[in-house]
Amino acid sequence: MAEDKKMQNQINIELPEEVAEGVYSNLAIISHSHSEFVVDFVRMMPNVPKAKVKSRVVLTPQHAKRLLRALNENVKKFEKQFGTISERDMPAYPNMNFNTPPAQA
Repeated sequence: MAEDKKMQNQINIELPEEVAEGVYSNLAIISHSHSEFVVDFVRMMPNVPKAKVKSRVVLTPQHAKRLLRALNENVKKFEKQFGTISERDMPAYPNMNFNTPPAQA
């Protein structure tokens, strides 16, 4: 009977190949209303004045809080294994100057 209950609590999650590759982001913008949180993952490129949202995730407030807790726990595990993650003084908007020459067409 315990085996039957265990099988009922399992979730089968499919990860399509195009999603499994992931999306690189170096900026996240978070906004919220009374009923949802919206996280926009943005990719900023050097010497390009316009950044693009590459992915958007919409969460309920409850799921946002669970995500916050899960990220906190995973950062602690990461730092225990690999050492403290350095946080330099971060400006309000990240400096994306990679010291490369401006793009030319």
